[in-house]
Amino acid sequence: MSDPHPLDHVVLPVVNIEMARERLGKLGFTVAADARHPFGTENACVFFADKTYLEPLGIASLETYEAAIGDGNVFTARDRAFRFRCGDDGLSAIVFGTPDADSDHTRFLADGMSGGEMLQFARQMKMPDSSEATAAFRLAFAADLRAPDFFLFACQRVNPLPSDRKALETHANGVLGILSIVLSSSDPKAFAPLLQLASDAQATREEAFGVSLDAGNARINILSPDGLNAYYDLSEPKADRGLRGAAIVFSVADLAVTEAHLAANGITYTRKNNRILVKAAPGQGALFAFEEKR
Repeated sequence: MSDPHPLDHVVLPVVNIEMARERLGKLGFTVAADARHPFGTENACVFFADKTYLEPLGIASLETYEAAIGDGNVFTARDRAFRFRCGDDGLSAIVFGTPDADSDHTRFLADGMSGGEMLQFARQMKMPDSSEATAAFRLAFAADLRAPDFFLFACQRVNPLPSDRKALETHANGVLGILSIVLSSSDPKAFAPLLQLASDAQATREEAFGVSLDAGNARINILSPDGLNAYYDLSEPKADRGLRGAAIVFSVADLAVTEAHLAANGITYTRKNNRILVKAAPGQGALFAFEEKR
């Protein structure tokens, strides 16, 4: 029995990187230097000690972006579709780490859930000490035609980034990593096979308000609208039968530290179920929940 693919990162489309940098900074995150993809998008990532990260995604060059879509680039095509249907801020994709993206692509094709052609690319990344590293990736996409507003992919690092990112992984809000990603659907069970396939997990688990999957380093939940409301005070249209990104739950060392930082920066938040909840805002993309590590 093989282990499931671990959560690698989540993609958060944003209006622009500057707005994301400002919002995430106010929330207490250390944001890495801007980095550009060769297909017209750019990011300013937030890295965590558990080796997961957030990828706020902006459009750096509309001309290059559109040309990539015309050339069949799945990543940019899905991003454009998301922005058209959902706006320029949101949570559009979950990414799982893999040692073999080709094998994942073969599995996705065999199950009729391939999102399209694989993508391989490299980009420069500036480290905190001003040195530069080249990151290279191979991506295999999984998608469900019933879920036009969300997709998943497996990411293989062809040449790993330097492992010492401690300066980037230390955050004023005390966040240590990602506990769970929360998706929403009026029919959570319909998308359990997609989640299971993309993560290469053995099974999903049925729960009171939906389904969940253990990716080893994080949990992925698909909640019904009632579940979203019960756990996160979020309202989603019950008639929406697709799949959408709703929330990210972060692990923190001390919730009091997190709360003090948010209050000092004038961030509006609420408390529920031993969590601090910060509703989505421009540059943030999804509800952020903070929970003390047990």
